[in-house]
Amino acid sequence: MNVKLPRWLPIGLAALFSLYHLLLAAVSLDVPEHPAPIVVAMALYGIATAVVLYPTRSKSLTLPVWMASIALGVAVILPLIVASQLDPHAKGGNGYATWYVAAVGTLMVIVSTRRRHGFAWVGVGFLVVHSIIWSGDFAELASLGVVGSVSWVAISHALQATLARASRDTREFIRAEQEAADWQAAQEAHVNERQFRLLQTGRTARPMLQRIVATGGDLSPAERQECLNLEGAIRDEIRGRRLLSDDVRREVMAARRRGTIVSLLDEGGIDDLEDAELDRVHRELADAIRDSAADRLIIRTVATGGEYAVTVVGLSSEDLESSALGSSTAGDDGFDDDEDDDDGEDEVSLWLQIPRSRTVVFQEPVDA
Repeated sequence: MNVKLPRWLPIGLAALFSLYHLLLAAVSLDVPEHPAPIVVAMALYGIATAVVLYPTRSKSLTLPVWMASIALGVAVILPLIVASQLDPHAKGGNGYATWYVAAVGTLMVIVSTRRRHGFAWVGVGFLVVHSIIWSGDFAELASLGVVGSVSWVAISHALQATLARASRDTREFIRAEQEAADWQAAQEAHVNERQFRLLQTGRTARPMLQRIVATGGDLSPAERQECLNLEGAIRDEIRGRRLLSDDVRREVMAARRRGTIVSLLDEGGIDDLEDAELDRVHRELADAIRDSAADRLIIRTVATGGEYAVTVVGLSSEDLESSALGSSTAGDDGFDDDEDDDDGEDEVSLWLQIPRSRTVVFQEPVDA
């Protein structure tokens, strides 16, 4: 559970503390020798507090350097102005007239809270040195409230460092949890994929395996050819992946049984398709296989980012075994280039590109 405080709450509390210091300064204006410098100091303190409390456009809590510099300048000027109008050896002390000590401490606490610890420590450090020089006695630091101002800055720094470390640890835990969830999802996906492939393979090959056992391996030529067809179907499950649907499997097997050599290769080009578009691609691919009269079909996915999802090439050849298509280097169209056109006359009888998002299918027979 993530609990967040409203942003106005700490800003409002800091503003109230600052107003309290100004109120103490106002009720003790009769103590200084001249009240005018005190009024100027009050105005400077009010401006500096407004500057450091003003929310920046950035979501970061870090105070801009120029704002921190203004606050530090006021923290240096304030003791010089106010203390110059007070008697460090006054009988009974100066009372609330030393309001500037707590004011500087509050201002530097705000600066420290906004991740400018160096500026804050310089400010209270100057306050300590000035107070010792002004009072002439190190022991006066406690009575003036300097020790309290330094302590609050130290506490603010420690809390800020602790919160920053806790925030880093939280981010690390969230990242580790996400990585663990991703790993678990990947493992579950692998298990499901293996189970599906095993189930599909078993459903495809079980009847023929039972036939082989029943006949002791004495198969007829038609049954041996069917074994080759089933072996191709099992290979499709590995190489075809998302190219396959029930309709595509059925049409591919029908094409093989009528003598067509079918090669499917899914290289991840349709992994990003939504289910509706993938179903459309499967339907158009099944129709193309059903209507094709080619002797060989080569079906491959197209790289992502293009206009088309799948390309189908149908070849009619007198000597398909001599064709180098499918075994050579892939060309620009995503299919294998023919390394030796002289070995056989291959006619491209089908050239089909199935688009990613359109329902129009471009089909053109081309003579090789």
